[in-house]
Amino acid sequence: MGAAAVRAAATLLTVTEIVVADQDLAAARALAVELAGRGVVVRALRVDITDPDALNGAMHTADVVLNTVGPYHRFGPTVLQAAILTRTHYLDICDDGEPTTRMLDLHDAAKATGVCAIVGIGASPGVSNLLALTATRGLQRVDNLYTAWPVDVPESAGTVGPPGPDGIAEAAAVHWMQQISGTITVVRNGELAEEPPLRAVTLDLPGGRGGDAYTVGHPEPITMHRTLFPHGEAANLMVVTPGTAAFLKVLRTDIDSGRLTNESAAHEVTKPSLSRILRSLTRISSRTSHGTLPPFFAAATGHTGTHDRTTIAYLADTGETARLLADRARATGISLALGLSQLIDGTARKPGVYPPEAIIDADRFFGDLATRLGMSPAVSLFGVEHTPDQAAATPRDRIGRMGRASSSPIR
Repeated sequence: MGAAAVRAAATLLTVTEIVVADQDLAAARALAVELAGRGVVVRALRVDITDPDALNGAMHTADVVLNTVGPYHRFGPTVLQAAILTRTHYLDICDDGEPTTRMLDLHDAAKATGVCAIVGIGASPGVSNLLALTATRGLQRVDNLYTAWPVDVPESAGTVGPPGPDGIAEAAAVHWMQQISGTITVVRNGELAEEPPLRAVTLDLPGGRGGDAYTVGHPEPITMHRTLFPHGEAANLMVVTPGTAAFLKVLRTDIDSGRLTNESAAHEVTKPSLSRILRSLTRISSRTSHGTLPPFFAAATGHTGTHDRTTIAYLADTGETARLLADRARATGISLALGLSQLIDGTARKPGVYPPEAIIDADRFFGDLATRLGMSPAVSLFGVEHTPDQAAATPRDRIGRMGRASSSPIR
């Protein structure tokens, strides 16, 4: 993902030099050689970011740092604190809720030093947050708010890849297992709450779209609670087939009981054992299906001031978007570079720490992304649809619809 971000950033006219800082100097040099002659100076530097002096020294002469070092619960706040100390602007692709909260809490420290930090500007979080921002436009009050990304439904090539070298589980798969086990943070009745993941949420959306998606841990509910103020429920969802949902529930059970670690569960994703396959077959429900849900979207219900409204904002079903969703590294890296372009030219640059929806210009972002994907100006990158405005329900009725524990329909 870092390499994808560098490749995209190297094409920005306002970027004059990139230092690829990595503990693996050979890998950093290989990327620098790849980008030689592209019109921007790219050089490699070995940096161990657990060494404060080395980290601060590398950042001291930089204008901005793109942090793609995980896991973020260990390295997110560390690198951001170094950026604040060295007065270096900061962007990252953090997809973990706990460090997101810790980094947002550094807002006053960043503001005092004039540093602008944008946390979680990738695909999800990132694109998902900006779709949520788009979906809430025109709403004076946001009731329910969901972001959703695909796993194994049509137009999706999966969330994780095969194990890495020597069978080492891919970091994204290990992180995914962490997010489908234990408890996750959601918004309930307008407040942050902890609950087990993989709860089925039934969605009934504009355009005849509907189906079930499943809750998963991610930063979006945490940041949207601070920025878009949902009064009901907010959660991040996976659009996944019933069979995969059932298998993930088996993995969750075994992780929570200690029979699996996140690493061993990640191996099960690509090489499932027969016993767990058989157990999952008994958990498949014919009543829960992704139905006609789009693969990547945000959906909101709320009140316009005169009417109740439901809105969906989604990535359009085009060849370009399908290929983007199929390449997780590219989708994340390009989004990070587009956030960088807005910080550099001042569109999204003010002191403090912000999630994407609080600072990024969403219309420009999606326009730049469409250009980056080579899409025709006549083809829209994303769509926005509303239900016909309905006479407003009473506040009691709205809260009642949001309070269902087993599912949270948007109607």
